[in-house]
Amino acid sequence: MSRLNTRLISCSSAIALLSCAGAALAQTAEPAPEQTASVSDIVVTGSRIDRAGFEAPTPTVRLTAEDLSVGARPNIAAALNDMPQFRATTSPQTTGTNTGAGNAPVDLRGLGISRTLVLIDGRRVSSENDLNSIPSVLVKSVDVVTGGASAAWGSGAVAGVVNVGIDRNFTGGKLGAEYGISSYDDAEQVRYEGAWGRGFADGRGHFVIGGEYLNNDGVIPKNSRPNIGRWATVNGALTPNVGMADAAYGGLILSGVNNGKVFNPDGTLRPFNFGTKSGSNTVGGEGPSNDDLSPLVTPQQRYTAMASATYEVSDTLRVTADIRHSRMWNNYIWFGDHDRGDLTIGIDNAFLSPAIRSAMAAAGETSFKFGRFNSDLSYSTIDFERLTTQATLAVDGEFGRNWRWGAYYSHGEFENNIDTPGFLLKTQFANAVDSVIDPVSGKPVCRVTLTNANSGCVPINLFGLGSPSQEAIDYVTGTPQQRATTKLDSVGFSLRGEPVTLPAGDVSVAFGFEARKESLKQTVSELDAAKAFKTFSFSAMAGDFTVKEAFAEVLVPIVRDLPILNNLQFNAAARISDYDTTGSIWSWKVGATNEFFPGFRGRITQSRDIRSANLSELFTTTTIGYNWINDPAKNGANVYVLNNGGGNPNLLPETADTLTLGVTYAPPSIPGLNLSLDYYSIKIDDVITTIAPQDLVNRCNSGNTALCAKIERDAGGNLVRTMSTFVNLAKYQTDGVDAEVSYSSAADLWVPGATGRLKMRLVGTWVNSLTTDDGITEIEYVKSQGYSFGLGVPKLRLNASLGWKGEVFGVDLRARYISAGNYNSTIPISNNHIDAFTYVDLGVTADLAKYGADGVELYAKATNLFDKEPPVGASFSPYYDVIGRYVTVGARYRF
Repeated sequence: MSRLNTRLISCSSAIALLSCAGAALAQTAEPAPEQTASVSDIVVTGSRIDRAGFEAPTPTVRLTAEDLSVGARPNIAAALNDMPQFRATTSPQTTGTNTGAGNAPVDLRGLGISRTLVLIDGRRVSSENDLNSIPSVLVKSVDVVTGGASAAWGSGAVAGVVNVGIDRNFTGGKLGAEYGISSYDDAEQVRYEGAWGRGFADGRGHFVIGGEYLNNDGVIPKNSRPNIGRWATVNGALTPNVGMADAAYGGLILSGVNNGKVFNPDGTLRPFNFGTKSGSNTVGGEGPSNDDLSPLVTPQQRYTAMASATYEVSDTLRVTADIRHSRMWNNYIWFGDHDRGDLTIGIDNAFLSPAIRSAMAAAGETSFKFGRFNSDLSYSTIDFERLTTQATLAVDGEFGRNWRWGAYYSHGEFENNIDTPGFLLKTQFANAVDSVIDPVSGKPVCRVTLTNANSGCVPINLFGLGSPSQEAIDYVTGTPQQRATTKLDSVGFSLRGEPVTLPAGDVSVAFGFEARKESLKQTVSELDAAKAFKTFSFSAMAGDFTVKEAFAEVLVPIVRDLPILNNLQFNAAARISDYDTTGSIWSWKVGATNEFFPGFRGRITQSRDIRSANLSELFTTTTIGYNWINDPAKNGANVYVLNNGGGNPNLLPETADTLTLGVTYAPPSIPGLNLSLDYYSIKIDDVITTIAPQDLVNRCNSGNTALCAKIERDAGGNLVRTMSTFVNLAKYQTDGVDAEVSYSSAADLWVPGATGRLKMRLVGTWVNSLTTDDGITEIEYVKSQGYSFGLGVPKLRLNASLGWKGEVFGVDLRARYISAGNYNSTIPISNNHIDAFTYVDLGVTADLAKYGADGVELYAKATNLFDKEPPVGASFSPYYDVIGRYVTVGARYRF
């Protein structure tokens, strides 16, 4: 019996209890009253103008809680990544398995997560761009501004804004339980949620609290998916079953008379099956791979909770206080600290057999090169914890006839704590490997012990899988550690109103000031600080910046009720931001909207958006990762290379020129039909970015000598290391078109006698170009869509959905289309092409109120319904489903 069937049986009792509870309370539960939002509740995400009915000229997509629930994604970010305007950071279901594992950021336009600003009800969040820290059970809606909004909201809104709206007026209670599993019987997930809200003080106050818990087992290892694990680019082609040719389980001799032989567990030798050898790779042989052990999808546990209280002090004064807390954690196998032919073993090594020594002596050899896949010695795990806490106090008021004001203070802290036990210590490992026979005792000892009896060194046997003793393992390995805390303090005041009435209507203004301080302090262990580890270590860092800002915005109605100019409005905004790191910088926006005829509106916006370097970009010292690199200097050889990242305190602010223009149409003759079409163009100068390791190598090879300094080669010209530190590039630009068609109507309009309502929606993004330019080389990334660590985006993405909701049952069907493209257009690959993909998702719901269980809803959802496999080699793909069919079942109860 599969785990899905087992869980379904065990969950049936819980669902029955929810049903019974609904029936028991059916006599007393009252429907939640309809809440009418006051003007002070309005947040126009693309603007600071908060006049009721105002539509900003910047394109905005609104997603309701119901929209976000399609596909039963594990967090809000994963749900948003299904939208064509977003590029997932790695996989649609997860953020990968490096030190950023478990984060859930969003990336509009593929311009990078640092250029998408995330807000909660118009205020910045302390966990930066991480939507895992927001409880989805309290989310009322998400507004996505798909154009620059720096003048309204400040730095970071170059690509747009994601504003999460919290249901602060929720009344009653709701509970939910959910279980999910993949068609491979893994990625098992349980999720629980609950919320409760009620009024107090005779309705002048309202309190709401909600939270959720999620536990996902992830997918381990990568090799559990046939199109993912052990794929690499070899000899210019994506190739399956690729392993290491310079390391092996138990150890591989790479020079001398025994070259090409591998150690058996008992220390004897046998020939190593290289399969087809290509550089440091083997194809079809017994070469090992991290993909055999390391995760494809990060296991994770998390909980998040939020409480909010509002109180109407008077008819014109309201106080709001809220606190949000989340924790994400897990401990799972990570990747190995291997020796890729970098060890030299002497003939007098204490653990070599006499037969091997004799063969070496006969050949006149005193040592040999050695490689080892250290799965039994130094295969690290990663134990991570991320904690987010943020508290906010806001006061909103009104005075006069048309004036509204607001003030707030918020303090938040984000902790990122990581332990990675199992990495080799440089000195200890070198001493332990250099073992000899003690002439006195006749036992193996470290050579250093002969001259220093108190060295504490433990000799290590590397010859054969399982040969290292636990005592030796404890001596030669340690635990890189980091403890990082990021703090955000922000304060703001704004005044909005309608001071003047013109013939075409009221003029609206908004102005105010904001200030914030962001700081980061990261400490590391003594071993990290001493750079004691052979390949991996964390680095301490600390830094902060303060910014003071003033902004103003105006909305002016120009003409009204004339032919063609039925409602022409002009909108302008400006902001001055003064950073203590980079000085002052302006951002601005001008835009206009007009209703040409009933239901048909046009909009245009030109803006100058800015982004100053964030804490990580300024102050990060060293990060470590490994990537497969196609080396054009070595005839396209594919090599596994260390990559170091880091910050740059000399970064300049980046500036962007953004143009959006479009139309919307809601024909009065067809109620429920809405159409929109928008063109966008974003050009960013002095781009703050890291250059992907492959791009570094490509750009150096194309003649950018400055970037060649970020590439390290050994004496033989082989790639050893790349350094993807943050830099200012010359230019980064993209343009394309967004389109949406939605329609809603009663079902009997189409099928006589049918009940319920139909909803249809088609959302698409067509990207004309996405390029980076370092002043020497321009690289186009459109259609370069299979490689997760590049910048590629598909030419066209479409989401089409059809839903029906009746008295009892509901069905939603969704198709996600990704146009054809390449795995990686920046390197020559003979089988680079990826066909167009279409994924189908299906969901069904059942409302049991008709059967006496008021408030109880059951649901089942399946993403990737037809279990479509991803393209080959698409590990951590940003667009393709790497998990397979994923089925989720659950129950909700509202009372």
